[in-house]
Amino acid sequence: MDERTWIVDAANVIGARPDGWWRDRAAAAARLHGRLSALCQGASTPRAAASEDLPAREDLPAEVILVLEGAARAGVAASGRPGAGEPGNRPAGLVVVHAPAAGDDTIVAAAAAAVQQGRGAVVVITADRALRARVHAVGAATAGPGWLWALLDRPR
Repeated sequence: MDERTWIVDAANVIGARPDGWWRDRAAAAARLHGRLSALCQGASTPRAAASEDLPAREDLPAEVILVLEGAARAGVAASGRPGAGEPGNRPAGLVVVHAPAAGDDTIVAAAAAAVQQGRGAVVVITADRALRARVHAVGAATAGPGWLWALLDRPR
């Protein structure tokens, strides 16, 4: 892993799968957090070979920032500031941020800070077109929720 940062628009990623998430947003956030935690910590079994579209284990970012808003915040405790280097109660490389209001504003601020701090490539994972335009304007790249789900679903 190198100094790359992924910022996950939790509402958008969770909403990309019609699995009943709308009945319990907090539980859906906890499930996504669990999947990202496993990814950040690495699996005990070898991961399948990377495809052209999905990164190999050694290509994963140094930090994943999961941004939660609204009712989803109740599913996972906030765990520190992005880039703070203070792990607190979080798995290695995973930071949970509770957006105080609009999640998009928090995501743009996190992307701008990561770019400004020179923390390598910054990728925001969302399908929201307006948010994509905002993060591109601050120098971050984007990937869609399907890309992240394919990575999380890949056998380890």
